[in-house]
Amino acid sequence: MSEPFLIGDAMTGGYGRGPDILHACTVAVERGEIAVIVGPNGAGKSTAMKAIFGMLDLHEGQVRLDGDDITGLSPQARVKKGMGFVPQNHNIFTSLTVEENLEMGAFIREDDISGTMAQVYDLFPILREKRRQAAGELSGGQRQQVAVGRALMTRPKVLMLDEPTAGVSPIVMDELFDRIIEVARTGLPVLMVEQNARQALEIADKGYVLVQGRNAHTGTGKELLADAEVRRSFLGG
Repeated sequence: MSEPFLIGDAMTGGYGRGPDILHACTVAVERGEIAVIVGPNGAGKSTAMKAIFGMLDLHEGQVRLDGDDITGLSPQARVKKGMGFVPQNHNIFTSLTVEENLEMGAFIREDDISGTMAQVYDLFPILREKRRQAAGELSGGQRQQVAVGRALMTRPKVLMLDEPTAGVSPIVMDELFDRIIEVARTGLPVLMVEQNARQALEIADKGYVLVQGRNAHTGTGKELLADAEVRRSFLGG
C-alpha cells in the first residue's frame, strides 16, 4: 500500500524544553483529499499542524512529503518543498492591498504569477472586486480568503489551514468550506484544523480526533459523524 502524500508519522514533541504535547500522533492526507483534525480545546490540534510545518521539535516520529523525509527542514524550506500553510492569526498584511498580499505570497517564485493570480480570483471573486483595497478593511471571511489565496500563490503541493473559520459567521463558514472543497477537487490535498467539528467532518474525506495529543479516533468524515462515542464526546450528542 502506497504512503499518503503528506504524513506526520508517530509525532512526539512540544515547544522548546516544555513537556511533550503530542504523543505518537499520526496525521496524513492524500492527493485531492480533505483531512481534518478535530478534538476538544487543548487536544493538540494546532500543535500537530505546527509540527508538520516544522514549527516545533519532534523527539520522535517523522514528517514525510511526497515520499521525502522533511523532518529536519525549517518552515521556510518546507514552503519551498511545496507546503502552503495558513496560520490562524496574523495571516495577512493588513496595510497592503489584496493584490499586494497575493503578490507577497508568490515571493519564492521567479516565473510569471499572473495565471495563478487569475485562478485565485476565479476561486474568490470578491477578492478581484476588492483587489485595490487594503486587506485590513475587509470582513473576517474576506481576510481568510486573502490568507488562503496568498498560500495558493506559491502553487503548493499541499494546503494546510489552521482554524480557517475561526471568528466568522455560519454563512461565511459554509462559503469558505465550499471554496476548500473546490481547492481539493483540483487535486490539491487539504489538511485543516477546525473547531467546528461537525461541519468540518461533513466535508472531510478523512478525520482525526485528537485527545491530549494522542489519536483517539480516525476514520472517514461519515464514519466519525456516525460514531456514537465521537458524537457524544465531541459533537454534542
